[in-house]
This record gives sequence, structure tokens and C-alpha cells, in this order.
Amino acid sequence: PLMIITQKITTLACQLHDGIGRQAEELTAEQNRLAVKSRPSLLEYLSYLLNFMSIIAGPCSNYKDYIAFIEGRHVHMKLLEVNWKQKGYDRLPDPSPTGAVMYKLCITLVSLILFLTLTKNFPMAYIIDNEFLDKTPFLSRLGYLYIVTQAAKPKYYFAWTLADAVNNAAGYGFSGVDERGTFRWDLLSNLNIWNIETATSFKMYIENWNIQTAAWLKRVCYDRAPWYPTALTFILSALWHGIYPGYYFTFLTGILITLAARAIRNNCRHYFLSSVPLKIAYDVVTWAATQLAVCYTVAPFVMLAVEPTIKFYKSVYFHMHILSILVLLLLPIRPQTHSVRRAQNQATLNSIKSK
Repeated sequence: PLMIITQKITTLACQLHDGIGRQAEELTAEQNRLAVKSRPSLLEYLSYLLNFMSIIAGPCSNYKDYIAFIEGRHVHMKLLEVNWKQKGYDRLPDPSPTGAVMYKLCITLVSLILFLTLTKNFPMAYIIDNEFLDKTPFLSRLGYLYIVTQAAKPKYYFAWTLADAVNNAAGYGFSGVDERGTFRWDLLSNLNIWNIETATSFKMYIENWNIQTAAWLKRVCYDRAPWYPTALTFILSALWHGIYPGYYFTFLTGILITLAARAIRNNCRHYFLSSVPLKIAYDVVTWAATQLAVCYTVAPFVMLAVEPTIKFYKSVYFHMHILSILVLLLLPIRPQTHSVRRAQNQATLNSIKSK
């Protein structure tokens, strides 16, 4: 709960600063859309922080979205973005969250069953067991690392999907209508399981895992950091999680792997887009590399302490650290400075205003 409240307080603080303390031309398009232009009352503030739907497990939402929900404008506001007369409707439809809630409850049930079976049978601690290390070849250890990491996921899938379903059941979380005309209830969704398990890049994996926290980090740190936004964002994430050393091993390693993965993608991907077989081969290789990189990175997050983390990294020869450093030394990097990104964002905002 303290972690979620920290997200909400800092989110509202930044959005209030954007709405009251900065000029519109200084803001990105997203910052301008989410800016809060008047201070909330004490009741509104406490309601946003402590509402029953998200007090325990979140997720964090934007203040303007929450107030629109409380005032009964949330669904109506999203529906107005669609021309319903062209779709054959005489009036605005009334989307029900029942289908989304039932679907998400099914996911929580499956996740709970997997947690009570799979997770218990494949503990992360086994990857540093002396007998296992002595008898198991390197590639087999990597394969088992993937299995135990998969086994650690169901508890996160359970908690985040249940929290999403609770908000939807209360009528909060409607995000609009997709291209097929289906009502979407994923405004507050914290993960996309399919995209996680099929991710072909480190960036894609991160963007679909703990989505609302990633959005929070982007809005309060990445978009506002004057230098080294990637590194500062990972460091903030580690500080936000707590004081266990494993968190810092994970997020500092994440900086290296993110930068290396970006360099590889920028320098190599375009060579594999000329034909379908090449693209498929590229996707298969990058999928395997991404999954192993994630397993390598998050193992300390689960083990928490220094000694098992160092033992684990020694057992796999620090291979991802070494490969990432070599990539950064050998491949040309095309950094996108904050000033360039701000100029691009401002151009987007001006384009939206002109339309």
C-alpha cells in the first residue's frame, strides 16, 4: 500500500506542477492532456489516495481519470471519442464490465492454481544449490533458470489481474473501443500476458510487465530527467521497491541490458526485414535472447540477498554483463537526447492543437 500511495502522491504532484507551474508550450502532448489545473479538495485528495479499489495492490491511475469516474463522466467521456451514428447506434451504448471481470477472474483462478502447484515445485533457490551446480551443464542451467522464472510469475499475474478486475467491477477502467468495435476495459491493466511471453525485445517485455508502474516511472522520471533518463529511471525503480540488495542488482543490470538491446536493435534489425524467413528467424532468436536476458536480470529480484545473487552470477559466468558491455563498446550508439525528444513532443502537441 505504501508503494501504491507513493505512486499516487508523486503522480498528482507532477500533474499539478504541469497544470499550475508550467506553461502549456513547455509540456509534452501527454503531460498537457493529464495536467491538473486546480488543486483538489482534501476529500478529493484522500479519495484518490485511499479509495477501496486500489488501496492494497493498486494500480495507480491518473487523477483526472479517477475524478471523471467519481463524477460519473468516465465511461461517457471515452465513448464520445467514437462516432456512434456511423456504427448504427441512435444513442450512446452502455458498456458492461461483466465480461471483462469474468475473464480476468478466470485468469486469477488459473494463476492461483499455477502458484499453488508450479511455483512450489520449482523454487528459485534451487539454481544455486551446490549439487545442482556441480552436476548440471551450463546450457541446462539456463534452461532451468527459464523454468523457475516462469514458475515465479503466477503470483504477480494473480495479484495484478485481480486488482484490475476489482476496479472494473466498480465501473472503473473503461478505455474506449477498439478497431473491431469491442469495448475495452484495460485502462488500468497491469500486464499483457501474451505480449510478455512472446516479447522479442527487452523493451517490449518491460512495457507489458507492471504496465501502470512503467507508465508512472515514465511520467515522473523518464520524461523529466535532464540527463541519462534510462539509468535514472531504473535507479528510481530500485529505490521505490525497497532496500533489499537484490533489487539493485536487478535494476542496475537492467540498465546495461536495456542499452545493449537498444544498440543491437538499432544496428541489426533492419537487415532482417527484407524477407519473411529472415524476419521469422530474427524474431525466434530475439525471443530466446529476451527471455533469457529477463531471467538473468530478475533472478536477484527474487533471491533478494547479496550472497545468493553473487553465487548465481558466478555460476553463469556473468555472461549477460560481459556481452552487454561488449555490445556497448563495439556497436555505434545513436542516443536520443532529451532536447531532441522534447522538440519532437512539442511538434506533436502543435500538430494536435492545429487539428
